[in-house]
Amino acid sequence: MRIPALSLLALSSLTAFAQTPVTIELVPWATGLSGPVDIAHAGDDRLFVVEQPGVIKIISDSMTVLPTPFLNITAQVNDNGNEQGLLGLAFDPDYANTGRFYVYYTASGGGPSGQSRVSRFQVTADPNVADPNSEEILYTWPQPFSNHNGGDLEFGPDGYLYVGFGDGGSGGDPNNHAQSLDDPLGDMIRIDVSGASGYTVPPDNPWVGAQDTLPEIWASGLRNPFRFG
Repeated sequence: MRIPALSLLALSSLTAFAQTPVTIELVPWATGLSGPVDIAHAGDDRLFVVEQPGVIKIISDSMTVLPTPFLNITAQVNDNGNEQGLLGLAFDPDYANTGRFYVYYTASGGGPSGQSRVSRFQVTADPNVADPNSEEILYTWPQPFSNHNGGDLEFGPDGYLYVGFGDGGSGGDPNNHAQSLDDPLGDMIRIDVSGASGYTVPPDNPWVGAQDTLPEIWASGLRNPFRFG
C-alpha cells in the first residue's frame, strides 16, 4: 500500500506534538566567583576557575569554592578592557609529576593597549596553592587595541602547546594582522614547552624556515580565537 507523502507528514507532526516537553532548570552550582571566563582541570576531581581580574580559584569535589586562591596575579594583569585580563589556563600533560601550568593574560605596558603574555607557573608543596613568584614569561606580544586579545591555550594530543591570538582588535582588522605572518596577531602558535625552561619551535610547524614569518605560527587568518578545542 502506498501512503501519500502529505499523510506521512501529518503523522510525523502529530508524533512530534505528542512528545513530552523537556523541562530545563538552572541550578546554582558554585558561588563566590568574580568574572569567571575559563575553567580547566588537572586530571583529578578539582575544577580550576579563571577569573578575568587575575585570580584562579579551585572548586572542590564537594562543589565548594576554596577560600584561598590557587593563583593571584592581579598585580600583573591589565583587565581594563572587557576583552583583556587573565583569559586562559592549561595544565601540563604531565602535571601530576611536573606541577607546571600555563596561563594567557594581558599585562600592562609593552603596547598601546598592553601586551598579551603566555607564562608558566609552578605549584607549591600545597597542591591547592601555586607560587606566584615562579612565573616564567615564555611569550609576549604588544596589543594595539583592547579588544580581540584572543585568550585560549590548550595542549594538543601531540604534547605541544597551542595558543590563540586575536587579530589585535578595533573593527575589521584595520592593520591586516590576520593576513600577516610576521606577527602572531590573528594567528595560532604552536610551541614545545616540554624543556626545563623556555620553549622550542616544533620542526614541522608549517612556516619553519620561511622568510619574513614567525616559525611559531601554526594557523593564520583568525579573528579572535577566545576559545577553541
